[in-house]
Amino acid sequence: MMNALGDPQSLLVLGGSSEIGLATARRLVRGRVEVVHLAGRPSPALDAAAEELRALGAQVHVHEFDATAVDTHETVLGKIFAEGDIDVALLAFGVLGDQERDERDPLAAAAVAKVNYLGAVTASLVCAQALRRQGHGALVVLSSVAGERARRSNFIYGSTKAGLDAFAQGLGDSLHGTGARVMVVRPGFVRTRMTEGLPEAPLATTADAVAEATVAGLRRGAETVWVPGALRFVMSGLRHVPRAVFRRLPV
Repeated sequence: MMNALGDPQSLLVLGGSSEIGLATARRLVRGRVEVVHLAGRPSPALDAAAEELRALGAQVHVHEFDATAVDTHETVLGKIFAEGDIDVALLAFGVLGDQERDERDPLAAAAVAKVNYLGAVTASLVCAQALRRQGHGALVVLSSVAGERARRSNFIYGSTKAGLDAFAQGLGDSLHGTGARVMVVRPGFVRTRMTEGLPEAPLATTADAVAEATVAGLRRGAETVWVPGALRFVMSGLRHVPRAVFRRLPV
């Protein structure tokens, strides 16, 4: 349960080896989070994340979770919530895909959509139902500014984030008044393993900066967090650029 100061004491990270997820977990553990559940595919990175958080003083539980195995989400996540209340559930999994390859191979494009949208929808619904029953807690959904307007260079990835973002907003509205809530985080280009080797975009950020903004957003009860904050105004302008002009922009 939240402590008397309103600080979360338990955390679930879906995509337990995610760099942004781990950076957020570090910050929360250095705060007042005592129990962390890391859910993801078994890997050395997941084990290393667990050991790092244990070294910071957290009680860490590792769970096998596959975003694409949507028929298992109710069972896997149900068991986690059965172990005790979760104050913050962070949906941090996702894949970037390869735009050129995915355009040529519809099944590869479908695989990106299955992780980023379908898997996120089922996992979010299970978490939201549990948070509703608890009567408290926040579901943090890691979206992207790529979902604000489809770009020629990554419209497959961007379309999955657009769908997830719209879904998360509606889910948050459905939880209004229950004590549970949804916070959508929209980072721009983040320097991580996933984007390594890609041309860096303007207003690029880091996993630590996204984590800092996420924790700050949780504290103030935000519904939407942009990272960096200036992207809110940049994307507001880009949304209204005529399509004939937008397709000629180097984005």
